[in-house]
Amino acid sequence: MRHLSILIPLLSLAPTDALAQTRADGPTLAGIPLDFILFAATLIGVALFHHHTLRVATSGLAVILAYNFLVTGFRHGPGMEGLLAHFGHEWVILANLFCLLVGFALLADHFERSHVPNLIPRLLPPGWKGAFLLLVLIFILSGFLDNIAAAIIGGTVALSIYARRVHIGFVAAIVAASNAGGAGSVVGDTTTTMMWIAGISPLTVLPAYLPAVAALIVFGIPASFQQAKHATMEIPARHSTHYDKVRVGIVLFILVAAIGTNVTVNIQFSAIADSFPFIGVAVWVALLLTAPLRAPDWKLLPATAKGSLFLLALVTCASLMPVEKLPVATWISTLALGFISAVFDNIPLTALAIKQGGYDWGMLAYAVGFGGSMIWFGSSAGVAISNSIPEARSVGQWLKHGWHIPIGYVVGFLVMLAVIGWHPTPIPGR
Repeated sequence: MRHLSILIPLLSLAPTDALAQTRADGPTLAGIPLDFILFAATLIGVALFHHHTLRVATSGLAVILAYNFLVTGFRHGPGMEGLLAHFGHEWVILANLFCLLVGFALLADHFERSHVPNLIPRLLPPGWKGAFLLLVLIFILSGFLDNIAAAIIGGTVALSIYARRVHIGFVAAIVAASNAGGAGSVVGDTTTTMMWIAGISPLTVLPAYLPAVAALIVFGIPASFQQAKHATMEIPARHSTHYDKVRVGIVLFILVAAIGTNVTVNIQFSAIADSFPFIGVAVWVALLLTAPLRAPDWKLLPATAKGSLFLLALVTCASLMPVEKLPVATWISTLALGFISAVFDNIPLTALAIKQGGYDWGMLAYAVGFGGSMIWFGSSAGVAISNSIPEARSVGQWLKHGWHIPIGYVVGFLVMLAVIGWHPTPIPGR
């Protein structure tokens, strides 16, 4: 439910004061709005019944929608009018998310069938060092590519070179590397792109790479040892080291189409950026244009669409929460936001943070960008890679074997706090 590095940023997700006043205050339990309790119950259900995630997520969404409809109203008004206004406000991000998740699954299949993954082992040293270098490459790719694509490509390579025997801890590390790699780049994550469009300088976000690199070292080394112990890297036979240049070209064309559309729309046509799912449509136009050259594996669509609908249900649940009740900006609250983003959509969290102001934007970019790696459904990259590795869809297994991810998050955050410090920066023009 997060970290789509080339999605159109929807700053309007953060409600204005006037809109927020149209939503009634509902009942609370121990001071916690019932909305959050219902959402938490949905997430607990996902964690406990990970073989029925879509059913649990859609059931939770139905309950939360009913609660908003009958009790509190929606952010844009009560009743059916408020419900329609809400989805009229959200449909672009939902459509973009669905198109990207499904589209990048087909892109990853193109990459896998290009046989490029068969070439990579020859560039990687044996043992844990090779596994760690793969994480570094994913980290670098995510700085200028979509972090979903970086995670899927990394997962595809890992499945190939380890004969599909990929340790859950290493799967978590692949997701974490892709999320960390986009934290300091304004084109590397939706949250940082949102900051950029709001007027925050790319140089202000760039310091997020300091904690991201520190975290990569902390989680990457133990995860690499886990993978090296779990399975030996297999070097493909010499005759299989050719690669399909056409499929590689298709992968590059799709990525360029997505990134180019993102840049063009947000710079040249920013006034209409949130009115249509330009990025998702661009990916699918590129897929269809290149289909006569190499057809995608359309048989992947049903399973990928099902996994994507699960994410959309959770994103919709998050969009219905009263996110305006966040604490005042401090480094402590920023640290907490990283943990919250593991279970809560970071797009409205970031939008609200921009509306509030008073943040150290580099620190916030790291927190909300990397924090979702701590749980498999905490980031879009995690959900996307779980389509290829279904056994990753277990919160218990993810936390048990990916224990190094939260440690890496905290260490990286403390490194940034000690070296750079907390430096809140006003947004230009405010």
